[in-house]
Amino acid sequence: MPAKDGASASNVRASVCLASFNGEAYIASQVSSILEQLGDKDELIISDNGSTDATLDIVYGFQDGRIRIFNCTVPGPAANFNHALMQARGEFIFLADQDDIWYDTRLALCLEQLCEYDLVVTDCKVVNEQLTPMYPSFFQLRGSGPGLLKNLMRNSYQGCCMAFNRHILEASLPIPSNVPMHDWWIGLVAERVGRVCFLPVPLLFYRRHLSSASHTAGKSTAGWLTQLRWRWVLIGHLMVLQR
Repeated sequence: MPAKDGASASNVRASVCLASFNGEAYIASQVSSILEQLGDKDELIISDNGSTDATLDIVYGFQDGRIRIFNCTVPGPAANFNHALMQARGEFIFLADQDDIWYDTRLALCLEQLCEYDLVVTDCKVVNEQLTPMYPSFFQLRGSGPGLLKNLMRNSYQGCCMAFNRHILEASLPIPSNVPMHDWWIGLVAERVGRVCFLPVPLLFYRRHLSSASHTAGKSTAGWLTQLRWRWVLIGHLMVLQR
C-alpha cells in the first residue's frame, strides 16, 4: 500500500516529488514511468492540492510502498511543491509534473550528472495530449542555459526537468511564499550556491494541454510591473543566501 504522512525515515537515495491537482487524465502513465525506474531505496512523494477527481484513487491503486502521499492545504503549484519537498528524505531530489512521461533512462542519467553537479536540468520533448510532438527541444524553444543573470532576466529552469542534491534542497527551503514559481527559485539558488548543468538530452515527454499549469514556452502573461516586482523579490531573497 502507498505510505501516508507518518512513514518512518529510512536511508533513501532518491526522492521524486510530484505535485498533483485534478490529474486523473494522465497521472497513471506518469507514475508508472517513474516507478519503473525507482529502486528499493527510492521514494515517490505525491503532494495533492485537494483534488476533487479520481487522482488519489488512481495513485492508491498502484499498491506500491515506495509511494508516500501527503495533502497540501495551501493552493497553488509553488506551495504544493514546497510541501512535497519538505517531506523528501533522499540524497537526490527529482521534480515531476503529473501529466508528463519520463524516459526510462531519466533517473540513471541524472544521477550520473549529480556525481559532479549540484543541480541538473535536462531537455525534453514538448508534446500534445496524445504525445504527438510539438517541439523536439524545449531548450531550443526557450533558449535554455546556465547563468545567474541570464535566468534572472528570462528563466529557463523547467521544474519537471530538474534534479538536485540535498545541498540545493536545504538552501532552497522553505520556498519563499512571494516568489513567482518554485523552479525559478530553486534554479537561481543553485546558480548562487552550487554547480549547475544543462544537459542537452531530452529525458521526458513534456505534455501540453488545456489544463496545463504553465504556458508551452514558459512565456508569462503578467504585466511588466509584475515581472519587475518578481525579479526584485528574487534578488532580495538571493542576497541573503549562505553559500
